[in-house]
Amino acid sequence: MKKFNLMFLAAASMAALAACSSGDEEASGGSGSEGSADVDEITAWAWDPAFNIAALENAKEAYNGDGDYEVNIIENAQDDIIQKLNTGLSSGTTNGMPNIVLIEDYRAQSFLQAYPDAFHPLTDVINSDDFADYKIATTSYDGEQYGLPFDSGVAALYVRTDYLEEAGYSVEDVTDITWQEYIEIGKDVKEATGKNMLTLDPNDLAQVRMMIQTNGSWYVEEDGSTPNIAGNETLEAGFETYKEMMDADIAKIVSDWSQFVGAFNSGEVASVPTGNWITPSVKQAADQSGKWAVVPMPRLDMEGAVNASNLGGSSWYVLNVDGKEQAADFLLNTFGSNPELYQTLVEDIGALGTYSPAAEGDAYAVEDEFFGGQQLLTDLSTWTDEIPAVNYGLHTYAIEDILVTGMQDYLNGAELDTVLENVQGQAEAQLK
Repeated sequence: MKKFNLMFLAAASMAALAACSSGDEEASGGSGSEGSADVDEITAWAWDPAFNIAALENAKEAYNGDGDYEVNIIENAQDDIIQKLNTGLSSGTTNGMPNIVLIEDYRAQSFLQAYPDAFHPLTDVINSDDFADYKIATTSYDGEQYGLPFDSGVAALYVRTDYLEEAGYSVEDVTDITWQEYIEIGKDVKEATGKNMLTLDPNDLAQVRMMIQTNGSWYVEEDGSTPNIAGNETLEAGFETYKEMMDADIAKIVSDWSQFVGAFNSGEVASVPTGNWITPSVKQAADQSGKWAVVPMPRLDMEGAVNASNLGGSSWYVLNVDGKEQAADFLLNTFGSNPELYQTLVEDIGALGTYSPAAEGDAYAVEDEFFGGQQLLTDLSTWTDEIPAVNYGLHTYAIEDILVTGMQDYLNGAELDTVLENVQGQAEAQLK
């Protein structure tokens, strides 16, 4: 009988939600040390006991390899993981580092490019073709696959069907639309129902992030480090669309997570365009069962844009320390090759993975009565495969902090070209 005695060591408070965490210091400089000795115990770091930690629990139970070692799970807040990795790896030592660590996709390249020797390649361990293309783009570097893709942050448009009907629209009318069409529908919905179409947080540009990925663009060039702000036509379109929503008066302004969730749970807004991890929060309002549907994300009105995007998501990495072979073995024989595990993750914790073979399972085909009998997980899995792959690069949150101020200037009347040129200059100066 294989030894997998799961240990919980609560190291810090958990992050409120993986997909919605905001910027910390990102990685810079340094390298790790190599390890090759076999061990009888490996350690994994992750955040969120109800989601990522629970996924590791399930993986421990589902392991079907030949290894004989214990798996210790240490819970840390995501911010603490980032700080500990930066501190340890920049010092040139891996003392006290875990064998397996969960890293948010927006931050992955900052570690891979800053500390390439610190991570154990999984190129010859997993089959990259089994995972969504957009996740492979974020978890690989310099021809090597380093991350094992985990959860999908596939974005979608959650809509109140009763509000749509009151305004004379159907679910089909909001399916595969542009953001401009969405705004026009939002105006009619507000006129008919008095409800705003969505929430917006002026200090959070997640909406812009999702918009620009529909056209395969990001805040940095393909090299992952050069700011791509001034002259970025897709980003310009995202800013213009954001302002159009504000000017159309179809957005309820919120300032934190509780206000965001409260807006749709109380029926104050007619739709929620965000990552699929919002599903449990939408379903908290049990009295709204049957009044919601989920459709593909709106796209920017640009040639090449698609109705698919992403918000959040994370992946597993193996550090180049003693026990790396056991850590890679654990990942391969759980998240890397076990469709049944993903069925359990869907059923137990609502985790939608990016392992394509799992989408054929029965758990994904379940009809969700809250969403009118929609096979929601099947739809979300289909849209996951359509997400444009982009290089999130090194500086997502650092650049977004500057962009937030730029957006306020733009909303207050500044010329967009001038705003983006200023952001470009600030980013280049700060991120040298």
